[in-house]
Amino acid sequence: MNMTALSDKLPGRAGLKLSSNAIAPRERVDWLREVICREYTHVEIISPAHGNLSQDLIIYPWGNLQLSIIQSSPISLQRLPREPHLSSQDAYFVVMLLSGSGLLEQNGREVLLRPGDISLYDATRPHRVHCFGELSKMIYLSIPRSVFRDRIAGIDRCTALRIPGAQGIGFVASNFLRSSATHADQLQDHEFSSLSDHALDLLTLAVASVRPVDFNLSRSRSVSLNGIKTFIEQNLRDAGLDTGLITRHAGLSARYINDLFTDERTSLMRYVWKRRLENCRKDMQDPVYAGHRLSDIAFRWGFNDAAHFSRAFKQRFGCSPREFRRSCST
Repeated sequence: MNMTALSDKLPGRAGLKLSSNAIAPRERVDWLREVICREYTHVEIISPAHGNLSQDLIIYPWGNLQLSIIQSSPISLQRLPREPHLSSQDAYFVVMLLSGSGLLEQNGREVLLRPGDISLYDATRPHRVHCFGELSKMIYLSIPRSVFRDRIAGIDRCTALRIPGAQGIGFVASNFLRSSATHADQLQDHEFSSLSDHALDLLTLAVASVRPVDFNLSRSRSVSLNGIKTFIEQNLRDAGLDTGLITRHAGLSARYINDLFTDERTSLMRYVWKRRLENCRKDMQDPVYAGHRLSDIAFRWGFNDAAHFSRAFKQRFGCSPREFRRSCST
């Protein structure tokens, strides 16, 4: 099937708009299966009858993520046990309902979603997604496994759980996703891309808020490491973030924490400096900060010595901050 003929480039953004309206009713199930397999994950469509299927999708690359707005007639999708169809599909999906109702099943759990609610599932593992009502509309966010697992210890205990969209952090995350999707076409590329990091921060808090209370962050090395990384990410801008602060938060000795980081061939503070430098480099590439002094960018990410920042940046990336910024503007 010629997918190019079925998609339209959105003005001003490298996104795709796909609709079943251009497809003969008898071919829509096969068309949708091909779209989902290519853009999301391999599934079987187990209902409805071919002639009743209607689906419209808008798909945006969003930083390291993929944001989709989907409007669908009643439908059920099932993922069977198998390897990911593409390596890029080794991901978690966050689904937020805008209208209608839906049911998500995974890992022996099922959750009924109402408008505003959010849930999470592992796209590579068996699951079922059901959309009810005459027409349902939802936001899908695809997040690479490596990105989300590094942020949330015990994430596999958080799939198919309901994050209420009417209160607390779920309300904040739900409204942020809705607003970002609604105004995507009105934003500059760099503005829209920058919002993806904020979405990840909010979703990290939202998913962690429903993690089972019997989950113990200190039961394994990998879980302890992920918890420490999460704390570091939340405090990178604090110039006072040091070994003492991290050890007090984690309740672990500096020796043990550094031993955890040897699994990744680094040490605790080397990891902190690496993440600060990576964020500085990202800001230096962002047109929003084009008029900001390099020292201001460095200080914003926890450095307190411009000369030390310059030396560390050159050692990490092979050129000085000034040379890097110059190369970004040419």
